[in-house]
Amino acid sequence: MGVFDKLGQAFGVASSKELNIEQYMNSAEMDDVDMMHEPADMYVKPVSISSEDEIKLIEDELSKKNILLLSIEELAKRPTTRNNVITALKDYASKINGDIAQIDDTRILITPAKVKIIKRKKAAQM
Repeated sequence: MGVFDKLGQAFGVASSKELNIEQYMNSAEMDDVDMMHEPADMYVKPVSISSEDEIKLIEDELSKKNILLLSIEELAKRPTTRNNVITALKDYASKINGDIAQIDDTRILITPAKVKIIKRKKAAQM
């Protein structure tokens, strides 16, 4: 009996079942676990937004003090919805004393309270 068989039995997995580590690591319960580092005070999270219904998700992440890199590629196909979402996000960022900046046509950076984005480019020093 191997080490993984003993571990499987300890966790209630019968030895006839194979313990698939990759499947376990990709499971939903492992989404917020960073085994290599201690928990951080805030995270930078990539988020793809495709409708106005997802604005609440973004507000929740900002209230947890996370910095969000938003992909608005799906919204680019619907300019009116895109403008409504961006306006709502600007208003919310202003309300919480956060910040928002468009990186390019498909990405927006939005920060929680007391985190500001420097929006002017500095020339490289030679």
